[in-house]
Amino acid sequence: MTTMAPETDVRRHELAGFLRSRRERITPEQVGLAPGSRRRTPGLRREEVAQLSAVGVTWYTWLEQARDIQVSPQVLDAIARSLLLDPSERTHLFALAGAVDPAPGATCAGITPALSALLEQLDPIPACIQNSRYDILAYNRTYGRLLCDLDAVAPEDRNCLLLAFTNEAWRSSIVDLDGAHRVMAAKFRASMAGHLAEPPWKALLKRLETASPEFREIWARHEVVGVGDKTKWFHNREVGPLKVDHTSLWLGPLSGPRLVTYVPADTESRERLERLYTLASTAA
Repeated sequence: MTTMAPETDVRRHELAGFLRSRRERITPEQVGLAPGSRRRTPGLRREEVAQLSAVGVTWYTWLEQARDIQVSPQVLDAIARSLLLDPSERTHLFALAGAVDPAPGATCAGITPALSALLEQLDPIPACIQNSRYDILAYNRTYGRLLCDLDAVAPEDRNCLLLAFTNEAWRSSIVDLDGAHRVMAAKFRASMAGHLAEPPWKALLKRLETASPEFREIWARHEVVGVGDKTKWFHNREVGPLKVDHTSLWLGPLSGPRLVTYVPADTESRERLERLYTLASTAA
């Protein structure tokens, strides 16, 4: 009778092989270490990766030996930096470890130079690219000042749902905050139905439930609503009231990233958004 290795065993061995391959391609000089002499293997030694990552040598050795040990996202983050992983490799590392990247918004391999240029060309119309989990993956200058100073928000906190329930500046800019809360939570629940077992979705839900009693109360209602566009009203702290038409343009499958724009719905709003863009450009 043929038996198959459990998925966790396969993941651990894939992770071990991936770490070894990345370690062996890096020279000591690339990470600021002396080359030394009598190196019998290419690349870095295990103890050097452990030193750079601030973890124990034995622990890191066990990781490369596919031992059944626990590894935190913070340690994976340190290892990714020590091994000079690019965005795709970093994503692969966290996927193999079954862990949630603590800084998912720091870089996004899906934001091409063309998409970045498109966001810039849309100014002074506020625009961003976000996924179905409400993570803000990229944004232009006007969007960065629309609801709060988004540049001052840590990349891992740039999530519309999280900001709407926990960031006071963002909350104060939404005219109908209660209505926005209900709609966003309902859309999030509808989207999450296809991602119930995925760690990033579960981590965001846990964070929202921990941080916001308002979210917990709304989430308990089990309301769902589909995606759609609508007119919204904001009160920007720098230029005043804004009436905008919210539109989403999907860049792939419906569950994937989308381009979100806020087109001014009247002349006053257009003039105020132009002023906001000027302020954002001056501050840059």
